[in-house]
Amino acid sequence: MLLASLPGFSHQLRYGDYKPKTMTDFATPAALQVQNKRKSSISPVTIVSNVKSHDFSPSKSYQEVLIAARERFTQQISFRSKDKDISLAKTLLYIAAEDEAFMAHNREMDSQSFQNERNDTNVLSDRRDWDCIETMPMSGKKIDDWLLELDNIANEVKVELSSRDIGCHLVEVLEAVNKVLFESIGFRRSPVVDSKCSYLHSVLSSKYGSAILLSIIYIEICQRLKLTIVGSRVGEDFLIWPKTGNPEELFKVNSGHSLFGIVNGRCVEDPKSMASDLTCNSLPGLDIATNRDIIGIYLANLIRLHWKRASRINHGLMLTSPLRRVHDDNGKWSKINGSSMPLLRPQDLRLAIMASERLLILQPHNWALRRDHGMMWYYSRDYGKAVQELSICMAFAPEEEAEVLEPFVEKLHLLQLESSWKSRGHKGRLTVP
Repeated sequence: MLLASLPGFSHQLRYGDYKPKTMTDFATPAALQVQNKRKSSISPVTIVSNVKSHDFSPSKSYQEVLIAARERFTQQISFRSKDKDISLAKTLLYIAAEDEAFMAHNREMDSQSFQNERNDTNVLSDRRDWDCIETMPMSGKKIDDWLLELDNIANEVKVELSSRDIGCHLVEVLEAVNKVLFESIGFRRSPVVDSKCSYLHSVLSSKYGSAILLSIIYIEICQRLKLTIVGSRVGEDFLIWPKTGNPEELFKVNSGHSLFGIVNGRCVEDPKSMASDLTCNSLPGLDIATNRDIIGIYLANLIRLHWKRASRINHGLMLTSPLRRVHDDNGKWSKINGSSMPLLRPQDLRLAIMASERLLILQPHNWALRRDHGMMWYYSRDYGKAVQELSICMAFAPEEEAEVLEPFVEKLHLLQLESSWKSRGHKGRLTVP
């Protein structure tokens, strides 16, 4: 199934349906000033300073990769570029490089801590023989090598077409792509989404991936064959098909399956899925996703994945759960404080924040995304950043949502003051009414 979101997950994390608006559609002059200031602050220096929060101080090589990866991601999806010029593969590999550098640094710090605890100079961390994003290995290969891997798969399809001694009819090309990807190489869709099947290089290495990543690989291979593949979100699924004036041939059943079904997986045959209702007549009426849309869907899935992992021991915890607790049944404002914060896995929470930062570059006016981003900073106990993001969100959010956020932000202001109070050596705690 080509999942655009995880079934049963909190609805507030579905950002793919968001349609960007201009700032003046809903922002006050004051909000415009805040947002302009915010946009100007999105720089590599700011990004690294965020990553360095909570005692994370990357060494020079990691810092350079973090900066370079975010810079190149931003350049790829820049609104100054035409959508057709955006490389899905490069963009996803830059995302993976940033996350890999962050996790590699954490592993190195753990190794150094272990060495210090044992006072053993023989315990060595993994040796790094790279110092920039171009040379950093991911699953044993550099970014250019993974791009070459996609080229090689496309060449295998060309060999398959040549061996059949056939022309380049649409159906024949799709059959060759399907045979190479799903039979010769053995790519498989993972029924359970985890980190190992959620990064492009990992999927190219293991041949086992999430539905959205297999769709992106399919798009990239066909692009190298000069065949345009388009896609659209249909319910909870993201479906792809070739751009054609004769969609009937995609739905012809051969050996129990249609080409449309082979390309998109079991969701097409699942009566519970909206995808099962599609016909050749309904395809032209679907909204075609742009490359930026596809990257947005991927990043939203990545946020869901890391948030789910971060909150694993807190079953059912949603990002917005604290907002509902601020006002109790008696109409009185309840207390929120850091001591009642649920225990979350810090690395996964940080990875979720990093994915959210990238998605905000794509969708800076998406109030629901910015709210959830602010709530992740709240769970990280960084009340200053939480206040900043939630305050910006209030300028964009519908009035009823802003009314829910306002008292919560006021409480966060007090928690921020209390944290500052304690950091200066004062005893006791400030009273939160």
